[in-house]
Order: sequence, then structure tokens, then C-alpha cells
Amino acid sequence: MRASDEELTALVMATKNVAAFGELVRRHQGVVRGMLHRMCRNHALADDLAQDTFIRAFEKIGSFLGTGSFKSWLCSIAYTEFLKSARKRKSTDRAMERFGSGMEDSEAPRDMGNVVDLDRALTTLKDEERVAVVMCYSCGMSHSEAAEATGMPLGTIKSHVNRGRAKLQAYFAESEVVAS
Repeated sequence: MRASDEELTALVMATKNVAAFGELVRRHQGVVRGMLHRMCRNHALADDLAQDTFIRAFEKIGSFLGTGSFKSWLCSIAYTEFLKSARKRKSTDRAMERFGSGMEDSEAPRDMGNVVDLDRALTTLKDEERVAVVMCYSCGMSHSEAAEATGMPLGTIKSHVNRGRAKLQAYFAESEVVAS
């Protein structure tokens, strides 16, 4: 019989069982990595943030209260790691601008002809909209889970998802017209 997330979490909390935590990582790494890839638009950075997320989760496992799902708790940590990284990048970018050297974007979208790229479409959204859309559609989280993970009010998440979805629909409709 396969142990539930709650059972594995309890085992990790009680005994710091690395194998049990490894199983939790195995179950949820796809969701965490996928969420971070979509939010960062940089695969190497997203993988680093995912690793930081799991390290932080192991360190903070005692703070998991079990009131929500383990997945939303983990995505909350991933979102916090993403925000910390974004603040560091902005600070670095400002310093580089001050010294007159620009940073090149190694993750610039490639021209793929008529192929519409979801990652490129997501770049047209505001950060909050992108986070909400990625959590709810890419990660399969409910609006409530996304609100819990981000700390945003439920109504705000719903608004960001609706606005983001409308912008993506317009983007794809325009891309379809251009491709014709």
C-alpha cells in the first residue's frame, strides 16, 4: 500500500526520515519544477530554485500544519524562493546598469516560425497574472490552493487567473491570424 503525503510528512517530522522525504520529492518535483520553469523562463535558474525549495522544505517540515495540501505548502515555498531570486536579480540588474554594462538575456525566445509558444505567451502577462495562471493551470492547483501558496486573497487570485486567461486567449487568437 502506498503511503499518503500526510503519512510521509508525519514520518519525516517525527524521525527526519530521508527516504520518506525523498518519496515526497519524487511525487511533487514535476509540479514544482514546472511551476518554476514557467515563472522564471530560465530552466537553469528554475532547477536551482526547485532544489532550494526542497532543501528549505526539509528544513521547515515541522511548520507544515496539514491544514492544506502538501503540494500547496511546497508551492508556497517555491513561490517564496522565486520572489527572493527575483529581488536579487533586480538588484543585480540595477548595479549592472549603473556600471554601464548590460546583461544579455540567454533565454530569449527563439523564432519558431508559425509555432505559437506558450512560454512566449506567458511573458506578455504581468508577474502576478503569470504566477496565478501557472499555479492554477500548469500545476493543477485550485484557486484556494494558489491563494494559500502565494498569500494573495482568493478574489485576487481569481481576478489574476481570469485576466491572464483572457490575455492568453487574445494572444493566441492574434497569433493564429498572423500565421494565416
